[in-house]
Amino acid sequence: MEKKTLIIVDMLNDFVDENGALYCGPESKKIIPFITERLAEYRKGRGQVIFLQDAHDKDDLEFQKFPEHAVVGTWGGQIICELAPQSNEIVISKKRYSGFYRTNLSQVLRDFMPKQVEVTGVCTSICVMDTVGDLANRDYNVIVPRKGVADFDSEFHLFALKRMSRLYGAEVK
Repeated sequence: MEKKTLIIVDMLNDFVDENGALYCGPESKKIIPFITERLAEYRKGRGQVIFLQDAHDKDDLEFQKFPEHAVVGTWGGQIICELAPQSNEIVISKKRYSGFYRTNLSQVLRDFMPKQVEVTGVCTSICVMDTVGDLANRDYNVIVPRKGVADFDSEFHLFALKRMSRLYGAEVK
């Protein structure tokens, strides 16, 4: 069987809950059932599951661009309960947009050697797109399901889907 990896990007309270610091809007809630279905398939032995979790320090310089969010140890920085990781799943904390920046994601993927990487989560135009770009730079076969990604800006969302398809070669379906 072909090895596959599912990456779930930043499905955190601060992005998905209406009370979150950087709520991505109702579109972020609409993708939960789809991601839950994909997660269930992977949990049945379909492949590896990786959660990317924004995890900022209280004084992170990113807060000069965005409101304070996903601070380590806070409610806002927790993965939403609907998608709670299981003990055999990998959670990678990240401090920047790409899941590769100063993390062990590259090594985790090299060790598993997936033939395909499916990317879901928020925000399409920021952390999803930057992670997909870095996957493309490492020659992974990437799938981005439209039903599995959301953004707070509909124009940027559509731009990001086009860019991931046209520039990075991701299969956007």
